[in-house]
Amino acid sequence: MNMDDVLQTFIAESRELLLQMEDALLQIEKSPQDLDTINGLFRVAHTIKGSAGLFGLMPIVEFTHVAESVLDRVRSLEVRVDEALSALFLDARDHIGQLIDLLAEDGNLDRLDEPLQVQGQRLGERLALYLEGSVPTASPAPQHNRPAADDRGDSPGHWHLSLRFGPDVLRNGMDPLAFLRYLSTLGRLLHTVTLFEALPPIASMDPETNYLGFELALASDASREVIDGAFDFVRDDALVQILAPQATVQACRAHLDALPEDNAELLELLVRCGTLTESQALLVAQEGEQAPAETHGELDAPQDSITPLIKAAKSAASNEGNLIRVDAAKLDQLINLVGELIIAGAGANLVAVRSGIGEMIEATSLLSRLVEEVRDSALTLRMVQIGATFTRFQRVVRDVSKELGKDIVLHIGGGETELDKTVVERIGDPLTHLVRNAMDHGIEPASIRLQRGKPAQGTVRLNAYHESGSIVIEVSDDGGGLAKDKILAKARERGLVGDGQQPADKDILNLIFEPGFSTADQVSNLSGRGVGMDVVKRNITALRGNVSLESEEGQGTTVRIRLPLTLAIIDGFLIGVGKASYVIPLNMVEECIELAPGQGAETGYLDLRGDVLPILRLRDMFDVQEPRGNRENVVVVQYAGMRAGLVVDRLQGEFQTVIKPLGKVFGEAHGLGGFTILGSGAVALILDIPNLLGLVAKDATHRSIQSPLSTQ
Repeated sequence: MNMDDVLQTFIAESRELLLQMEDALLQIEKSPQDLDTINGLFRVAHTIKGSAGLFGLMPIVEFTHVAESVLDRVRSLEVRVDEALSALFLDARDHIGQLIDLLAEDGNLDRLDEPLQVQGQRLGERLALYLEGSVPTASPAPQHNRPAADDRGDSPGHWHLSLRFGPDVLRNGMDPLAFLRYLSTLGRLLHTVTLFEALPPIASMDPETNYLGFELALASDASREVIDGAFDFVRDDALVQILAPQATVQACRAHLDALPEDNAELLELLVRCGTLTESQALLVAQEGEQAPAETHGELDAPQDSITPLIKAAKSAASNEGNLIRVDAAKLDQLINLVGELIIAGAGANLVAVRSGIGEMIEATSLLSRLVEEVRDSALTLRMVQIGATFTRFQRVVRDVSKELGKDIVLHIGGGETELDKTVVERIGDPLTHLVRNAMDHGIEPASIRLQRGKPAQGTVRLNAYHESGSIVIEVSDDGGGLAKDKILAKARERGLVGDGQQPADKDILNLIFEPGFSTADQVSNLSGRGVGMDVVKRNITALRGNVSLESEEGQGTTVRIRLPLTLAIIDGFLIGVGKASYVIPLNMVEECIELAPGQGAETGYLDLRGDVLPILRLRDMFDVQEPRGNRENVVVVQYAGMRAGLVVDRLQGEFQTVIKPLGKVFGEAHGLGGFTILGSGAVALILDIPNLLGLVAKDATHRSIQSPLSTQ
C-alpha cells in the first residue's frame, strides 16, 4: 500500500467532511433542535479524528477530540447550540481546514508555526468551557420525548437494547456512557443492567480496554431508525441488538441467539428489565413453541421489527460500495486520450472515404459511432452538480451579512444542474465577487428598505439551468439596482464615454466591467476598489463564456453568466472559407441557407423570412485572398437571444471537435475560441460565436470588423 496515496485520500475526504460540517453548522443555526443534523456533525468530527489518529496527526486528533466532546454534550441535550457556539464551531472548522491544508502542502504537520498553534490553543480553551460547565447549558429535553409510565398504559411495552461494546472502543475515542446519556434524551431508561462477567482481576486490568456490556430497557416513542442511528459511530466495534416493544416469541428467541451469553442467563436479564414476564420467558425457553395470540397479545409485533442492526449496516455498506473515488488527473488523462481517439478516427474515416471501399467505410462509420458513445460517457464522468458550489456561499452570506450589519438570506435554485468539474472549480472566484458585491452595494440597509416598502431582510439568489447546450448561472438581488446616470457620469469623467455620446442602457450597465471602474463613494473591506467586476469578466471569458447584466433601479440587479458544459470536446459544424476550415459549435447553429449573388453586399443585412438578419462575411474578416467559389452560404448562428449570419464558401458537415487552446501569442485574438486538428492533419480554428455576435451588434455595417489577429 502506498501511504502517500492513502494520505491524499484522507486529505480529500477530510475536505469533503469539513464542507459537510460547515453546511451542518449553518443548518443548526436555523434549527438548533435538529438531532439528525447534530448527529451528522458529531459523525464528521469523529471520522476526522479517527482517520487522523491512523496517521499519527496529533494536532488534528487533540483539537478535534475537544470539539467532538462538546458535540457529544450537544447531542445529549446538555448544551444548547446558540449563535455564539455555532460561530465558535465555524472557527474550529476553519482551524481544522488550515491544518489539513498544511498537511496537503508539506505531507506532515511538523511545520506548525506559532500563530497556528496559538489559534488552536485558544479555540480549544473556548471549547473546553462548554465541558467545564462555564457556559449556560441546555434546558431539559422536551417532555414529549420522555414519556411517563402513566401515558403508556398498564402494559407499556418498551425497547430492549443489548449492548456489547468491543474491547477497543475506548482506544477508538468512544465512551460507552455517552451512548447511554444520548439514549436518555430519546425517552426514559427504565432499567440498566451492567454485565461484569468479562471483568478481569484488578492486577491484570488494562485501563484502555472495555470489559462491560449493558442490558437496557428504554421507554421511548422514537422510531427504530432513530435508536439505530445512535450507534452509527460504533457499528464496527460493537454488537448491538434491539428488541422492539411487544415483540413475538420468535423475535425474542432470535434476539437471544444473536448474543454470546447463555440463553438462560439472558432470559433472566430480560425478566429483570421488565421486558418479559416469567411466564413469557418460559415460553421463549421452549424451543420452537409459539405463544398463543389470546394470552400473549402484548407480544404480537411483526417479526420484521426485530431485524438486527447489522442488517442495516450491511445495507449502508452495500450502497457505499456502488461508489468509487477516482483521481481527477486520471479522468483528465482519459479525456485527452478520447480526444486523440476522435482525431485518429476522423483520419481513418477520411482514408476510408478516399479508398472507396464500402466495407472499410462501414467499419469506420461504426467506429465513429462507438467513439462518440465513449466520448459522451467519458465527459459524463467529469460532470458534477453545481449545488455543492452554491451551498458554500451560505457561509459567505452569513459572515458578510454580520460584518455589514444587514439581514440577508441566500436562496439557491438549480443545484442539481451539472457541468464539467473544471468549470465548477474555476467558477467559485467570480461568484464570490458577485455575491459580495450584491450584498455590499446591492442590498440596502434595513431602514432604507423599509422606507421603500421592501421587507427588512434582503435576498440574494443563486440559480443555474441549462440553455442551448450551455449552462446559465444567475446571481441576483432585490436591492437598489444600478444607477445608470451615476455610471454614465463616472464613465465620462474617466474618458470612457464622450460628452456627446449617449450609449444604450445595456452598454451603460456593462461599463462596470471595465478595469478599475467603481461608483462606490467609500472603499470597504469587501469592495469599492474597482477590481472585482473586471476580474469576473476576465475569468468568465477564459472559460469561453460571457457575462451580461440586467438592473432596474430600486428593484434589484441580475448578473447572468453563460458557460460551456465542457472545456474539452464539443460537437462542431465544419465550414470552409478559401482554403481554410473553421469550426462552429453545433448547438449554436440554427440553419444554413444559400446566399444569392450580391444579396446583402451593400446593407450588411438579409431578409430572413421577414426578419432582419445581420451578416458577417468571414472572407472579409479573415482577409482571405483566394478567389470566391461559384456560390456562398449563410450559416445562421444564435447565442443568448442574439442572431447573425456568417457568410462562408463551403458547408462541410458535422465534426466531433477536440478543443485545443491557442498559444499566448493569440491571447488578444478576438472571435477565436481555440483550434482543432482535422482528420487530414490540417488545423481548423474554432470560432468564438458569443464574441462575434457581440462584434456584430456593435458594428454598424458588419463589414468593417477587424481581423481577429489585429492588435488595434
